[in-house]
Amino acid sequence: MIKLGWLDRIFKKSNRESTYAQMLNGYTPIFSQFGKDIFASDVVQQAINCIVMEMKKLNPQHVREKGGDSAPINSDRQRVLNKPNPIMTKSDFIEKVTWMLMLHYNAFIIPVYDVWYDENGKEQRNYRALYPVQPATVEFIEDAAGKLFVKMRFANTYETTLPYDDVIHLKYRFSVNEFMGGDETGNPDYSALLKTLQINEDLMNGVSAAVRSSFAINGVVKYHTMMDDGKTEAALKELEEKLLHSKSGFLPIDLKAEFIPIKKDVKLVDADTLKFLDEKILRYFGVPLAILTGDYTPAQYEAFYQKTLEPIIISWSDEFSRVLFSDRERSFGNKIRFFPKDLIFMSVDQTLEMVRLLGDSGSLYENEKRVAFGLHPLPELVGKRMQSLNYVDVAIADKYQIGKSGEDENKGGVEDE
Repeated sequence: MIKLGWLDRIFKKSNRESTYAQMLNGYTPIFSQFGKDIFASDVVQQAINCIVMEMKKLNPQHVREKGGDSAPINSDRQRVLNKPNPIMTKSDFIEKVTWMLMLHYNAFIIPVYDVWYDENGKEQRNYRALYPVQPATVEFIEDAAGKLFVKMRFANTYETTLPYDDVIHLKYRFSVNEFMGGDETGNPDYSALLKTLQINEDLMNGVSAAVRSSFAINGVVKYHTMMDDGKTEAALKELEEKLLHSKSGFLPIDLKAEFIPIKKDVKLVDADTLKFLDEKILRYFGVPLAILTGDYTPAQYEAFYQKTLEPIIISWSDEFSRVLFSDRERSFGNKIRFFPKDLIFMSVDQTLEMVRLLGDSGSLYENEKRVAFGLHPLPELVGKRMQSLNYVDVAIADKYQIGKSGEDENKGGVEDE
């Protein structure tokens, strides 16, 4: 048996002859992970935080799927999902990765594993940790054999090259670029959002200026006599004293002075305009205002889950499965699934009714019932289905009702099922 330390391997540079991977749009696949700072906006931070906090509730599970049934597997993959690395819990890991994904539209995770070979000479892996990394730049390189590598440079100038098959690469808004999420350069495209944020900033500055102006000069006191500098200073001090001690709001002055008020017409932005801008920013991230405030209906949360969260969850499941399992392991139904648990948008009553209708007819496996409530499947329930005896085949219902021989036929059918 040969055991290799993957932690030592990941920091070694590849000695293979290599060239940049070809891109159809003509760009060289070198991507910087820096973009314009949109996170000075509190609305942007709150919107992303809504997504992060919901994703943090996910429960990753190694399952083996066969037909419509899923069996939980207690493997090294499951152990590393439960405790990704020495400094992160499961929820810390998901939160970190989600923030990275929303910040850069790309998130990279390096799995750490030991390699050994079985008696047939086939490579086997034992996974020990998952580390999220934040490279400053990323290059995609292809060697002479056509194998794809990813070269990462970090802010401290350190760099490493890894096989792309050994790197979990999560992408957000994966569209025009062939390797990275975001725009054609592999960066988030904030051009449309920045325009809205600028309008919002201008309006907020206007509100701030209007508030400050309300504390400015409210009037002018005109004296009807000629006064030298000394008398003017004394008169101003006397006026300040009167303003300071006037609790009623009335300012007493004598016949020598005249108070001339300055009329103000302070314009503030109406609430509807501010709400429109906030919702426009929130729509960019697919977060309804009701989700942000927490005052949402089941229908609103269902829409938020299906539109914003579920696509991310599906892509995570596919990518973790791609890297953590070989082609052969995936062919046997091995998969990483992220169970939503607390993300379920149906009410308890609605879920109970659904499970009751499908479960009584034997259409659900027992573990599928658990999954419907966001609970992970149990090994002792694998392959088990339950059916209510209160149902009968419609073809023999009349015989069953009057107790004829059809009763035995129905009984046999239930056992077969």
